[in-house]
Amino acid sequence: MFFSMMDIVLLAPALILTLYAQFKVKSAFAKMSQVRSISGMTGAKVAQNLLLRNNINDVKVESVEGDLTDHYDPIHKILRLSSGVYGSDSLAALGVAAHETGHAIQHKLAYGPLKLRQTMYPLANIGSTLAMPLFIIGMIVSFKPLIDIGIILFAAAVVFSLITLPVEFDASKRALAQLASNGYVRSEEIDGAKKVLNAAALTYVAAAAMAVLQLIRLLLIRGRE
Repeated sequence: MFFSMMDIVLLAPALILTLYAQFKVKSAFAKMSQVRSISGMTGAKVAQNLLLRNNINDVKVESVEGDLTDHYDPIHKILRLSSGVYGSDSLAALGVAAHETGHAIQHKLAYGPLKLRQTMYPLANIGSTLAMPLFIIGMIVSFKPLIDIGIILFAAAVVFSLITLPVEFDASKRALAQLASNGYVRSEEIDGAKKVLNAAALTYVAAAAMAVLQLIRLLLIRGRE
């Protein structure tokens, strides 16, 4: 009812890209986690120092469980680093820690795309939760207004995914610049940190591509009805 050969052909490239991105980020992180930085500083220490260097005194740095669960919480102003980053002095840890600090710097500077993403988050969260159930129910009972509501909510989640791209790219750019200019990594080490951040960026590109193609698929299904 909800899948045709056209749907599979449409989503296949994004699915392949998603799987490749997941493999790439895990392999890059695993490889660079084995390379210790010359500075010997841990991810937590680098994050704390970068916050101070950018006159950010109200953001805490905490450890969080899980692998690659690192994130910046703009509401509570907490920079959470996974255990593999928080206490590690690897190039992977320094790259990830600096990237998350980049989000804190964006927050302080009121970076436009980040502000827009924060504004969009509540609607996007509702959209990602309710869009498909509403769409499917609407299809089952043949009630097009419900189908359309589902599509609109899903579109909000797609917009959020697209807005995330410049936010993440900018954070990585800031991270590499901060690491190099403040001497946390040397010139010969910067490529190692960049590999991890580039691989992580690919996961966001894949997610955005999948979201856009899924929206197109929903529109095609509605058109068939």
